[in-house]
This record gives sequence, structure tokens and C-alpha cells, in this order.
Amino acid sequence: MTSEMWRARTEWPLAGAAVLFLLIYSVQVILPLSPAESSLLAAVNWAIWAVFLLDFLVNFGLAERQWRWLLRNLHELLILVLPMLRPLRLLRLLTLLRVLNRAGGDALRGRLALYVLTSSAILSYAGALAVLDVEQDTQEGNILTIGDALWWSLTTVTSVGYGDHFPVTVPGRLVASGLMVLGIAVLGVVTATVASWLVESVSAGSADDSAAAVRQELAAVRAQLAELTDQLAAGRRAPD
Repeated sequence: MTSEMWRARTEWPLAGAAVLFLLIYSVQVILPLSPAESSLLAAVNWAIWAVFLLDFLVNFGLAERQWRWLLRNLHELLILVLPMLRPLRLLRLLTLLRVLNRAGGDALRGRLALYVLTSSAILSYAGALAVLDVEQDTQEGNILTIGDALWWSLTTVTSVGYGDHFPVTVPGRLVASGLMVLGIAVLGVVTATVASWLVESVSAGSADDSAAAVRQELAAVRAQLAELTDQLAAGRRAPD
């Protein structure tokens, strides 16, 4: 089996595992849980970790240039080696983004729109969860609820930054730094997509106008040819 065949067969199951992890992580961060519930969710999380570990090992074994592949997938290695860093495990959602990007259709605009909207939503929500996880139990923290975290994430990813909520811990500031950088990239893609759509619309309108003008000119030429043909025919029928 080749690495391409393995990825094709496991892409959707891994995307499902990423969604399940996001749901479990949301419950762990947002809701108060009993020790039994926490243990159950932790066990499911470790099972998801084992699934991604198996995928990592298989991809590494099937890669033609294994060390080069490893360098390109260092984030996956960090997820597996440092499972205690729960916010870091949100990088598993990259698998979901790859699947949704392919599901956008063959049209470039459709794929861009789906990818941009999905990545923006996942980025904002994941950033909110990650910062809430590390800030809500801090004495000096001001991001204490999921509402605060979502508002902070939205103002950060859009580069507004009101400053009413902000992280005070080092992990929280690291999350904020990543969200700022990725937010600029997402906004750049959104701007480029809108600009491309406007240019395409204007070009299509200009092309339609040009085609209409050409059709009118062709109709006028046909009318003149028909008139000349009639005149020639009448001249031939006239007596010498």
C-alpha cells in the first residue's frame, strides 16, 4: 500500500476523530464535570490519541523519504509526544480542514469560500477554547466564560482588539500570538477572494457588453449584404 492510498482511506475517519476530539475538548473546558465523567472523557481522548499515533506511524513507514516527511509533519509529532498540552492537540483539526477543502467542489470559488469560512470558524472557536482552558482558573484572569473567550477570539482574529479581555498567562499569550498570525492570513485570503470575485464579475459584464456589440455589428453587416445581393439580382434582371 502506498501513502496516497492510506491517506485516501483514512482521511474521513481521521476527520471524524478530529470532530469528536473537538466536542470532547469543548465539554471538558466549558462544563463542570464529575470525576467519573472526566475519567470517561479522558479515556476517549486517549483512544483518539492512539488513532492518530497509528496514522502517524503508518504514514512515516510508507513515506519514500521518511526524515523529510518527518520534518514536514513536526506538528503531528508534537501532538503525539506532548499529549499533556491540550491546546496543542487542536492542531488535529488540520485534518478536518483538508477534508472540507476537498469537499468544496471543483470550482475554485466554491472551494475557496468553503475553505475560508470553515477555517475562520474553526480557528476562532479553537482559539477561544484554548485560551479559556489556560485562563479560566487563573486568579488574575479576565477570560472566565466561553462567551468571554469567543468575544476575545473574534476581536483578535479580526485585528480589532478592544482590550476588554486579554490573556495574562504565558500559554494564553502564546495562543493569542498564534491566533493573531493566523487571523491575518485568513483575512488576507478573504480579501483576495472578494477582490477576485469582483474582478471576475466586472470582466464578465464587460465581456457580455462586447459580445452584444459584436452581435449588433454582425447583424448590420448581414443586412447590408442582403441589400447588396438584392440590388445585384435586380440589376441582372433589368433589360440592357
